[in-house]
Amino acid sequence: MLNEIDEFKSYTQFTNYCSHGKRDMSFLGRFTFDMLIKHIGLHRVLTIIARGYMFESETPDIDRAKGALQAWCSLPTEKKDDWKANTNFSNLHTEFPGLVDKDGRGWFYRHVHNICDFVKSNSDYVSKTTVSKCELLKKGFDKEWEKKVIQFQVPIFSNTTIGSWILRFDDILADALELGMLKNKDFSLSVSISKYIKTHVAPSAQPAAELLVKYFLVNKPFDSYKVVLPVTNFDAYFGNGTFSKKWLPKEFDAVIIRDPQSNGVSRYMLHENLIKLI
Repeated sequence: MLNEIDEFKSYTQFTNYCSHGKRDMSFLGRFTFDMLIKHIGLHRVLTIIARGYMFESETPDIDRAKGALQAWCSLPTEKKDDWKANTNFSNLHTEFPGLVDKDGRGWFYRHVHNICDFVKSNSDYVSKTTVSKCELLKKGFDKEWEKKVIQFQVPIFSNTTIGSWILRFDDILADALELGMLKNKDFSLSVSISKYIKTHVAPSAQPAAELLVKYFLVNKPFDSYKVVLPVTNFDAYFGNGTFSKKWLPKEFDAVIIRDPQSNGVSRYMLHENLIKLI
């Protein structure tokens, strides 16, 4: 979450599809089943990808970033001239060979199908819940993802769109331009803060608590005491559901003060006892 360069690699390079036990979900990569099935948490993913390609040189290249997004999201559907139906960007294969193949299968499309194929071939080595989720994912993914990619392309000032809060490529590109080049923002916490966390947080959740403090300090806006917490992406970082379901509800009361969660996102501030140590 702090090393954006490594995060970019996790969204553009395929993981090693294997499992070392029924609790091992590493074959999902930097995703959760909720992200794959419900398409939540993709704002950060797409913004990281756009930034990676937009700032390959000193001058931001918005067109190249948009092409990368299209390639990453591409599906092997029938090519059409109408932008409202075009979801096959095989024409970008030469420019982005790692993001889309010659048939129009984008990185995300291939990653989802790789996961489903792996689980189907190794059902004895994964949990029954994983098998059922993969069956649900594969059954509806292609159609739902096609709808989502069409939605990404709706013009920002379109008068015909029904959803006023949909995510668009234009929104992603604007955010990427504002955030700038990818960076490794990781750093070491002070001894006093580290000691405080070890005193107030269970050992298994301490790495997450440390990351919450660092993430806050790195992302705090100058005019607010609260930071947006991408809960879904934290889940993907720590493993499928561990962060939000196991740690967030009960482990961090002495570390953060959080607004109610909404659509995989919430806002939080540091506990006053921690602020005194900064």
